[in-house]
Amino acid sequence: MKKSNIHGINDKRNVNPDWFTSKTWMKVLSEKIKSEDQDIYHVHFEKGSRTKLHTHNGNQVLIATKGKGSLEIFRKYGTSKSDFKIKKTERITMNEGDIVHIPAKTLHTHGSIDKKKTFSHIAINILPRKNAEYKTVWWESDFKTKAFNII
Repeated sequence: MKKSNIHGINDKRNVNPDWFTSKTWMKVLSEKIKSEDQDIYHVHFEKGSRTKLHTHNGNQVLIATKGKGSLEIFRKYGTSKSDFKIKKTERITMNEGDIVHIPAKTLHTHGSIDKKKTFSHIAINILPRKNAEYKTVWWESDFKTKAFNII
């Protein structure tokens, strides 16, 4: 058993800027507690930053820890893997303390919705099966009608 504290972890890591609309960084919590069944991150979105459109091969749980953010769910239209039409089907506002579950293969984006304030959440990426790799596929999109180019 391992114990750690999210406030005492100072190993901030920049994340791939291609996956976010603006500056975002994270702390890898799962490494601190030697978790083997899920990857756990404390993700910090600067003012107005959010993820680009993406899906995961496993379930994901988000727990809002600071500020105000949103989770937006999209439906995919078309058969192409890299260029298709999208339609937003749901928007969930996330306030500090809110928890959401995102089923595997759900097309979505999440992050800060306030251009003047930051937002952070804990992301728990649940492995699809034991010893499997958690995979995320990222797309460029206009967040309205189309997705194009796998990143």
